[in-house]
This record gives sequence, C-alpha cells and structure tokens, in this order.
Amino acid sequence: MPRIILASQSPRRRQLLVQTGLTDFEILVPQADESYDSTASPEEIVSSISRRKGEAAQALVGEPEALIIAADTMVFLDGLRLGKPKDEADAFAMLTALSGRTHHVCTGVTVCRGTRVETRTETTAVTFRSILDREKWAYIHTGDPIDKAGSYGVQGKAALFVSGIRGDYFNVMGLPLHLLGRMLKDFGLDLFAEEVGR
Repeated sequence: MPRIILASQSPRRRQLLVQTGLTDFEILVPQADESYDSTASPEEIVSSISRRKGEAAQALVGEPEALIIAADTMVFLDGLRLGKPKDEADAFAMLTALSGRTHHVCTGVTVCRGTRVETRTETTAVTFRSILDREKWAYIHTGDPIDKAGSYGVQGKAALFVSGIRGDYFNVMGLPLHLLGRMLKDFGLDLFAEEVGR
C-alpha cells in the first residue's frame, strides 16, 4: 500500500477517513493559496483551492508514489459564500440568513499520486427549519459555531435545525466519502480490500 497523506488539519476529516477503515495515514497541513475569484462558481472555487492544497502537500512530501488526499469545503447561500463568523453577532446574522431556507455545502476533493492529479466536487443541499432568536443565541453560546463555515457543524447541536438534506451527509461534515472512495479506487486503492483496514 502506498504512503497515504491527508492534507488537512480538520479533525472531522481525519475521523471520516478512519470511518472508511483507512487508519494507516499521515496528516500534513500545507500552506496553500486559498484566494479565489468571487465571480467563479462554487464548484470552481472549491476545486481550485482543493487542487492547490493537494499540489502543495505533494511538493512538501517529495515522494512520487505517495498518495495525497486534499479537500476544501464551503457553505453557499444564494451563490454567496458564508465563511467562518468573525464574532457572535456575525454568527447570529448567518443563522438568521440560513433560518427557514436551503443552502448548499460544496466540497472539492483532490487526489494526487505522481504526475496524476484528479479533482472532483460534491454539492449537498441543506434545509434549515425556522430558528427562533432564543435558539440562535443558545446555540451560539455553546461556543461551537465560531470556527465553522456558516456558523454550524451538522454533527453537533445544529442537527436540531436541519429539516432536510439532499445529497451526501458526510459532505456537510467536510469529506464526501462515496466520492472519495470512487476516486481512491481509480488510483488503485480499494477501501473494501481486506488489507486496507489492517
């Protein structure tokens, strides 16, 4: 099996990768340019940043046969990106915007090995029920949303706001597993192979 690198500091991505049965991998956090053209589509934005992360990790590793996995996830409402809130008031404003509406979570996934670099995207539609102001403040005061795009993490208390998901749930957590599994298989790593989990 090749040396496998997850180019991400996200504990959620690490957890999801382990969930697939892949436990023998390393973490590397490359410095990559995360700027983007605001006129580009959500898919184009996350694809380009994910690819830059993968290529930056590949350059750091300097091992042609190493298999690199990189990803970039963003939240979009009406085509506009919702980043991490600056403070509690910003978090409240984001939750107000998401309340009773459907937004989209888009992830670019890049896999690199040698001269081959593949990038694909996954988009999931998430619908929030109408959230009462007191619920927003109560949620914000848990301290959970400040470090998350869109001011929420679907695996936490924000699950109480979600009335529907259309698409890959794991994509909302930051790593679309069915897409990643297909990509890794294309690179010769079958996650259903018995030896992968050992």
